Amino acid sequence: MATEHTYRVIVRGTWDGLTEEARTRLLAEADDHGLAQLRFTPEGSLAYDRSLTSFTYRYAVVSDAADGEEMAAALAEEKAEQALRAAGLGHRGLRSSATDLDTMKVNRKRR
Repeated sequence: MATEHTYRVIVRGTWDGLTEEARTRLLAEADDHGLAQLRFTPEGSLAYDRSLTSFTYRYAVVSDAADGEEMAAALAEEKAEQALRAAGLGHRGLRSSATDLDTMKVNRKRR
């Protein structure tokens, strides 16, 4: 029986080839996509600023522990790619980093 782990994945990329319509839409929604709104969710949480140079997605991915962080990162990049394509947003250079929450060591301060 496979064990599932929960991963926090950050996917980063840069905007590329945005249409004027896409730029206008992103700028109109920029206040709703700041760092304060970022959450790790299965659907993904998008953040960017008004410079429209780069963006970040945060995902919570549940995946087979045997597949590791690399698979979780690949799954999150695929989700980001699909979301950006569905929204008609040009981008390039997706890269990601994943953290396995089930193996993460928590250092607690001693009193």
